[in-house]
Amino acid sequence: MQGPSSALVNTIESRFLHKHILVLGDIMLDRHLFGAVSRISPEAPVPVVRIIRESASPGGAGNVALNLAGLGIKASLCGIIGDDAAADELERLLKDAGIDGSGIVRVPGRPTTTKQRIIGGHQQMLRLDREEVTAPSVENLQELHARVLILLDSVSAVIISDYAKGAVSAELAQYVITSARKLKIPVLVDPKGKDWGKYRGATTIKPNRAELAEIAQLNISDFNNLVSEARRIIKTLELDHLMVTLSEEGMACISRTEVIRVPAMSREVFDVSGAGDTVLATLAACLSMRISTAEAVRLANLAAGVVIGKVGTVPISNEELLVEVLSEQQRLHDSKVCDLEQLLHRVKLWKARGERIVFTNGCFDLLHAGHISYLEAARQSGDRLLVGINTDRSVRALKGPTRPINSEGDRALVLSSLASVDSVVLFDDDTPLNLIKAIKPDVLVKGADYTLDKVVGASEVQGWGGVVKLMPLVAGLSTTAIAARMQSPP
Repeated sequence: MQGPSSALVNTIESRFLHKHILVLGDIMLDRHLFGAVSRISPEAPVPVVRIIRESASPGGAGNVALNLAGLGIKASLCGIIGDDAAADELERLLKDAGIDGSGIVRVPGRPTTTKQRIIGGHQQMLRLDREEVTAPSVENLQELHARVLILLDSVSAVIISDYAKGAVSAELAQYVITSARKLKIPVLVDPKGKDWGKYRGATTIKPNRAELAEIAQLNISDFNNLVSEARRIIKTLELDHLMVTLSEEGMACISRTEVIRVPAMSREVFDVSGAGDTVLATLAACLSMRISTAEAVRLANLAAGVVIGKVGTVPISNEELLVEVLSEQQRLHDSKVCDLEQLLHRVKLWKARGERIVFTNGCFDLLHAGHISYLEAARQSGDRLLVGINTDRSVRALKGPTRPINSEGDRALVLSSLASVDSVVLFDDDTPLNLIKAIKPDVLVKGADYTLDKVVGASEVQGWGGVVKLMPLVAGLSTTAIAARMQSPP
């Protein structure tokens, strides 16, 4: 992965320009009772939780809207709730968060869906649900439809957060998706159940691995099988892509032609409840700004990493996301040396930004002024400079048993300290041809001591529209000459 572009940082700092996003779905009230456990009940073999504090927040589609509001986006929430004390509390919480609740239909006699979680220490001990499992009446759904219709023309993205509680009927889902497509508005769906037909034509559906496996009705523990099944669904449902959350393995965005995979952030996990809502809200925020899919996935993954480090269902905030993005920039600056998989991921995202990729390679055994000048000149040929260096085995094969003088790890570390270098990758082949084919750089750079017909990968780079540059070298400077002088008697 690579650091954020200045444009992306500016977008977050601007609070996504206060874009307007509609959230349609099942709205709930989440309650959390936090306590301490120090003994087992004498009445039954269960822990006794001594309650220390309580909290309440919008859940389900409400939590998606809460995440949007935290990012600085105007969120309009549409759904069905009861006409009870829980509904009063829910509407107050939404108002306090700055969320537009004009799309919410209150139904007398129907309880507001409430989930109460009891947490001892950092561990969820029990969840108590109060809900109505029957579908809302036709009249209630018609009223919801009318309220959605009023809001649809004013938004820049739509999120459907379906918990199978009745708010997202097939008819309403298809109306929203079809209307949004005509308006060129992205529609993102958090699915529920086995009937994904009602989401046909959406921009993306965001299942987790278990939800995708349920639809596929086959074992998708193997990632290649997962991709194949995802592409079948994309074709069948006429989607742009699937965003699959993979728990500790991160996320994958799968389209008809590419796979964007990002690893989970390494951190202590306290509570994963609500993380999917954060992912969905961040993706929608990015797509509403026409941010590339690759960067949207990366940003959503970072946002999820923040909220799983909290206890309870807690939304992301704009400030937290900005801190995480800038922290990632520092982490990546400290780790320019990467393997091929990491490098290809960086290249994919750089190319998605329209950045020009430059590649060069060598042994770089004793780094000298000639190398520095050469690399700085190469960097001026594009936006990102990738340096492939031969492994120790490869150097020995090329230059004999006395080389290299410095180990591959030391050579990579020294190169990575240069401001002109964006990434360093080792290759074990005698030539970098396979590496060049994998990266597909826009510019291939070698020293002017080569001729074009002797540059490995030149024809391939030119074949996909790239250019080959031969850079002048500093006369009298070479690792071989320096090593010879070091070994000569004074």
